[in-house]
Amino acid sequence: MTRAMGAAMRRIHVGNALSAFGLGFTVPYLYVYVAQVRGLGSVTAGLVLAVFAVAALIVLPFAGRAIVRRGPLPVLLVALVTAALGALSLGLAASAATVLLSAAALGAGQAVMQPALATMIVDCSTSETRSRAFAMQFFLQNLGLGVGGLIGGHLVDTTSAASFTLLFAIEAAMFLVLVAVLATVRMPHAPRVAEVPGRSAGGSWKQLLGNRAMVQLCVLGFVLFFACYGQFESGLSAYGVEAAGISTSALGTALAANTLVIVVAQFAVLKFVERRKRSRVIAGVGLIWAVAWAVAGYAGLGHGSQAMATAAFISTYALFGLGEAMLSPTLAPLVADLAPTGMAGQYNSAFALVKQLALAIGPAVGGPLGASLHAPYVVVFLLFSLGISVLAVRLGRQLTEVQNQPALARSRVVTQGGAPAEAVAAAEA
Repeated sequence: MTRAMGAAMRRIHVGNALSAFGLGFTVPYLYVYVAQVRGLGSVTAGLVLAVFAVAALIVLPFAGRAIVRRGPLPVLLVALVTAALGALSLGLAASAATVLLSAAALGAGQAVMQPALATMIVDCSTSETRSRAFAMQFFLQNLGLGVGGLIGGHLVDTTSAASFTLLFAIEAAMFLVLVAVLATVRMPHAPRVAEVPGRSAGGSWKQLLGNRAMVQLCVLGFVLFFACYGQFESGLSAYGVEAAGISTSALGTALAANTLVIVVAQFAVLKFVERRKRSRVIAGVGLIWAVAWAVAGYAGLGHGSQAMATAAFISTYALFGLGEAMLSPTLAPLVADLAPTGMAGQYNSAFALVKQLALAIGPAVGGPLGASLHAPYVVVFLLFSLGISVLAVRLGRQLTEVQNQPALARSRVVTQGGAPAEAVAAAEA
């Protein structure tokens, strides 16, 4: 990496931490704020959560094209300003209409941030440093969310709307601080689709859908996010309360254990992941999550004490955290490596779109199932986890050796007398 790339990367990581810190102030309390504090009821609160998903699904197809044509930084700055306005107006909103409109602006801005930041990381890293860069991003996101949520929990007062207005104002301020930080970033030049004559938006999507490895990765990504992230705050928590008798404080402890495992294990796991094939790492995550669902089954369906059930439930979240730590330096760099030159923004947005779709469907399916059909819920998602391993092995057959294991490019540089790693990778492809 050049010195300029390193300086840009440091600012990007600071930005990631700040945005996650701001989100941590409001995300855990959004439902309570809308339903109880503003007195708009559970239906409106549920619609707000749905609006976040719908807004993301609407803007992401266009965001990818904009990132490719204009570059990630201008798109990110617009997204941050939009999110800041949405957060501030949400903190001041008192009617259902203004709450939903504010949530749409905040959700759209947040959705576009993900692929824009991911593309900036791709542009400011090399194949050798990319896994570590995305691992750092995930580490800082979880640390920021955890610290923000902890501080927000001490500031919030469910009897005072003003305390929630303060939280949303802090979130908006973090987005604007991030604008100031990233506005100083000097991005390295990256090819844009606008520089290639005759390529339309439809042609870009057609090219993406013609990439069999990328399509398989999107299918795998949907199952990953559906079976894990889509269950955290819906099906799995409902299952824990209804089947395992988990208290709300224990549920909070489980979520904290998930974050703690990610923060503590991230870089230790990174050393393990970097030396192995990506497809096998993802397959290993599927097996770990299958164990997690089996432990969850014991928590809710076993006949142990309440203390044992609580410990097992917390262990489930911890095991999910271990799998997440393994995925963070694997999935995003693989998306970048599959993207043709200048198309990283399109591919990142497509993968973010798949993620949002899974996060929208996951709670809708898992919530009712986890609350009422306890044994089928565990069995279904245990099978989904095993399906992750199967899909990962199949994906590995579509990848080149260097796409599947970037460390091979570095090792072959040594054996070939110092030829550039990118040249070796290109020759392999």
